[in-house]
Amino acid sequence: MTPFAIAGVQMYVNALQSNVEGMIQRLDVLMARFPWTQMVLFSELAPYGPLDRFAQPPQNEALDRFCEAARKHRVWLIPGSMFLRDPETGLIFNTSVVINPEGEIIRRYSKMFPFRPYETGIAAGTDFCVFDVPEVGRFGLSICYDIWFPETTRQITAQGVEVLLHPVLTGTTDRDAELAIARATAAQFQCYVIDVNGLGAGGVGKSLVVDPSAHVLHQSAGQEDMFPIEVDLSMVRRQRETGMKGLGQVLKSFRDRSVDFSVYDRNSGTDAYLKSLGPLEIPQQGNRAGLHVDMPGQKIQEVPAYKGMALDAVASFTHHETPEPAAALSPSPGTKNEKQSSG
Repeated sequence: MTPFAIAGVQMYVNALQSNVEGMIQRLDVLMARFPWTQMVLFSELAPYGPLDRFAQPPQNEALDRFCEAARKHRVWLIPGSMFLRDPETGLIFNTSVVINPEGEIIRRYSKMFPFRPYETGIAAGTDFCVFDVPEVGRFGLSICYDIWFPETTRQITAQGVEVLLHPVLTGTTDRDAELAIARATAAQFQCYVIDVNGLGAGGVGKSLVVDPSAHVLHQSAGQEDMFPIEVDLSMVRRQRETGMKGLGQVLKSFRDRSVDFSVYDRNSGTDAYLKSLGPLEIPQQGNRAGLHVDMPGQKIQEVPAYKGMALDAVASFTHHETPEPAAALSPSPGTKNEKQSSG
């Protein structure tokens, strides 16, 4: 057995003021209650909230405080993520850091798939995040919308990642879909998924811990929560070798595949359909994109309502003004039976 204790912190996030002090306090409480915790993960954009106008420089006071806290408690710490502005280009990235128990930042990861078109002002990262915890195992990091693109998880699990750390900020109606994706990701890539959401401006909660067989080890509700879970990385190695429940050996099957996927070659033309889907933009009121309507529907003239007007008179008036097409009144012989027989 290779046990390792990871705690998620689901907390209320303010949008208009710093949450750093609150994160430090909750970390102190967590370590007082559960001193056996070895790694702590907060939610996406927890330190300063979801507004990019609070973007920080790459090195800032909050990171210094988080490094000090990790060193104090001797834990691995991933303090969610924050918007960081590149001083050379001015671009803003949604960036997580990995801090070791010595209080050193050993990795930085910028979200590869900002939630476009809603996060149009946020630049996309291009580097993956993989790191080792000595004598424990290999960990990887992705942020929120990244998990909707299985290529991100495939890249890092192909490098041996056994635990996917996944801070999210989801306050929208697609949270249940995201939870389903988290479970599917655990099964597809035979890894633990630690999915931590925030509250308030930080999300709707429902944080999740899933093991490599897609079994839910913990599910938060809609209130603040601290949940240390001891994971067993030997289970990951065993399952990847023998299959989930002795069945599907997914990673090895992908390794031994007989096909290379041309969709990943941007010049192959395989993705021509995707180019027909229109621009990546926020829908507006009355949007009918994708419906491929060739002509407007026939407008039925509104019938004035008169007191005492008989219903059959209204029907007669409507029929007279907008007669049904002949094809609808006289179907072709056999049409009805053919539709019934086709099932």
